Amino acid sequence: MRRAPPYPTVTLAGGPADGLVAALHPLDPGAPYRAAWDALGREAFAANPFYEADYALAAAPAFGRGVQLLLVADRPPEEPGARLLALWPFRPSRTRWGLPLGVLVGWAHGYSALGVPLLARDAPERALSGLLAAPRALGLPPRLLMSTLPQEGPFAELLAGCAARAGLRRAAYWPYARAFLDLQGLAPSERAAYLEHMPGKRRRKLRQLLKRLEAEAPLGLETARAPAALAEALEDYIALEGAGWKGRAGTAITGRPAEIAFMRALVAALGAEGRIRIDRLRRGPRTLAAAILPITGGEAGRTAWWLKIAHDEAEARNSPGVQLVHRLTRAVLDDPDLAQVDSCAAGDYRLAEMFWTGRRSLAHVLIEGGGPGAGPAGNGGDRLFPLAAALERARERVARIRAARRAAEP
Repeated sequence: MRRAPPYPTVTLAGGPADGLVAALHPLDPGAPYRAAWDALGREAFAANPFYEADYALAAAPAFGRGVQLLLVADRPPEEPGARLLALWPFRPSRTRWGLPLGVLVGWAHGYSALGVPLLARDAPERALSGLLAAPRALGLPPRLLMSTLPQEGPFAELLAGCAARAGLRRAAYWPYARAFLDLQGLAPSERAAYLEHMPGKRRRKLRQLLKRLEAEAPLGLETARAPAALAEALEDYIALEGAGWKGRAGTAITGRPAEIAFMRALVAALGAEGRIRIDRLRRGPRTLAAAILPITGGEAGRTAWWLKIAHDEAEARNSPGVQLVHRLTRAVLDDPDLAQVDSCAAGDYRLAEMFWTGRRSLAHVLIEGGGPGAGPAGNGGDRLFPLAAALERARERVARIRAARRAAEP
């Protein structure tokens, strides 16, 4: 049996997290707490598939260089029977924008769309308090930059409450809203009528595009869920992306073997558990568009995460991607097991907004670490937090100015 090396571990004292253990571990597929990580991810206070064990470990070879795990548990995580209460993957940054200013930066990459840490559902405040106290206790910079956090809802309220009670400062950057299909609490009749909000002009345009796409043969939506079908559908997706503009620009997954290996490992792992689907819009044997959607469970229903979409650019004038979103939205409305779909879209990607009325507000958030010695500046607080917050704000402003200039160029 492999013996785990000694990793930094401390017992937290004081506050809601008193008695919990904070630890720092590498992103290791052989970690002895893997089962505890699985359990935490499945029953997290706020679902985040991108930080669950199956997803994170599949992504590690392609995107995980330098990533570490900040853990909070009821005992040292490597001990048998340890229960994880909080887990947050991050990269330590010794400098920020050219200055020697340490910040813990939440793990993000091109296949992740949420930065919420995993927290125990039955003790979220204790778990989050422990996570915020852990950096200072472990001798790390007491500044946590968490990417793509929801600005409304249970996690936002939890963070605001924990920070207020501990006197910790926060600053938000890069706010935006993305399409979010929320069907929780809707009666079957309300689900059936959901798409009636679409204006008549858009409906007519959809019918015209559909007629052109179906000139050769009818379209069908195929949903792959079984492992063998998922593997075939994934290869379809990879081929579609490679044949499009991303392939011509050299940014498609086809030119990145590590990303292909990641996607295959992810689809295999989640497919074996019935936690992913790949939907394809097909005309006979030909795939015109494909979407990959991991699934998380929940007490009020399951959530699908629209991770990626690709379409056949030979049919671009007929918008097969739009038809896929439309068909898939209708399929979700007819599926009582699905309560939500997160578009996972960037701020400038509006496809799902054509069909979904809901929006999810998000932002990157810099948070002051807690624990002994924390508190407002001048009373043991982090004296460098105002500098860190100002640097992040300056970077955001400069980036927005540059983006506006590029947009204005002829």
